[in-house]
Amino acid sequence: MRFDLHIHSNYSTDSSLEVDDILKRAVSKGLDGIAICDHNTVEGSLRAIERTKELNLPLLVIPGIEISTSDGHLIVLGIRENIQPGLPVLETINIARQKGGVVIAPHPFKKDSIGFAAKDADAIETFNSRCVFGENEKARHMASVLGKPEVGGSDSHLLSTIGLGFTDIDTHIGESQALESIRNGKTRSGGKVIPPNIIMIHAIRALVRRMRRRARALHSKIFHSGA
Repeated sequence: MRFDLHIHSNYSTDSSLEVDDILKRAVSKGLDGIAICDHNTVEGSLRAIERTKELNLPLLVIPGIEISTSDGHLIVLGIRENIQPGLPVLETINIARQKGGVVIAPHPFKKDSIGFAAKDADAIETFNSRCVFGENEKARHMASVLGKPEVGGSDSHLLSTIGLGFTDIDTHIGESQALESIRNGKTRSGGKVIPPNIIMIHAIRALVRRMRRRARALHSKIFHSGA
């Protein structure tokens, strides 16, 4: 079964993708399943599970979240409640496991990663379609050295890139079976990196977000100084 295990919906602050659009795009791309891993919330993935049933789509949605730990980002699959952001990565991993989650070290060689703690994860994201500077090759080498299962995902914030990164999982249909197969390393990651024009779109959007944050910070500073 082919999954895209790293997609962001509009429940993330840096994505505008509607859940229904993600689901329909995933089906049209021939995916068997996905995981929506929004920043610090499971709400997008839970909504996707609900809508998949209502729309009667042939798609398995695994609940997920991308948590901002104090040491970098961490993906947890298979949980249905939030984990507090900002905690140390090892504490976050322990909490995730107590909740029955599968812990993944995403894009371990990008900024805001937990590459140093990948040895403590259940699996390593060895293909991320937004890693265009050799980070995927380094991640694959790390997974091989550590003997960790490999997964892949698109890290999509745009409909056009859903499915570019994927994980092939040797599993029967079902969330628990898929998660157990990931833990046992019955996976293969692969895909294509995003095209140059999409890289430019992401760069522009990131610049706009930084400018908005600075504007809000300046406005708050002026407001409080005036008060």
